[in-house]
Amino acid sequence: MKYSVILPTYNERENLPLIFYMLHRMFTTKALSFEVVIVDDSSPDNTLEVAKKLQEVYTKEQVKIVSRKGKLGLGTAYAAGLKECTGERVILMDADLSHHPKFIPQMILKMNAQDYDIVSGTRYRKGGGVAGWDLKRKITSKGANFLATFLLDPGNASDLTGSFRLYKREALEKILPQVQSKGYAFQMEILILAKKAEMTLGEVPITFVDRIYGESKLGANEIFLYLKGLIKLFFTT
Repeated sequence: MKYSVILPTYNERENLPLIFYMLHRMFTTKALSFEVVIVDDSSPDNTLEVAKKLQEVYTKEQVKIVSRKGKLGLGTAYAAGLKECTGERVILMDADLSHHPKFIPQMILKMNAQDYDIVSGTRYRKGGGVAGWDLKRKITSKGANFLATFLLDPGNASDLTGSFRLYKREALEKILPQVQSKGYAFQMEILILAKKAEMTLGEVPITFVDRIYGESKLGANEIFLYLKGLIKLFFTT
């Protein structure tokens, strides 16, 4: 079994070597076959050069790079990364150290035990949580998740806006072309479409840690896009 990790990057020069080291150490310790697909959207901080250095050290088989012209968005980044993946299972996660690779073995065990199509990391089950957020960020996140849960009937999914997930490749290949939302709404649409397709979902509690390096990409525009996407999903799904 081979695991492909897709890492979309935009100004993650400081974080990329660290998250790759953590992934490499975890997969090597567990004796699991893996590759990391870095999808960079022309980062002004030269994240691409860092990715190329990693590729020189760890080979093109273990580090694959997709370089795109312009900031084209998360959904298309995943689609572009998926085309380069060779693994039977695909992990989507952030490159900013918010998602710790130590939770991946738990996700794998969960998928192996119940043959789930998707295993999602959740902040909102017992044992999960966040670290480093101020009160405003916590209220924004919980409010967004509550609205999505209330309006969209996501089944047993407790964290619709989270982006740390393990997929069977065939499940992601089926869902991804159907997703139309952008920004944070992208994550919840995946789970709504998965439920509609009668795919199975498992969850693993995780701790989401606020980024150490760089700036958060959550701003007024992202919140607007989320609400716009939520309303659209409410009327179309």
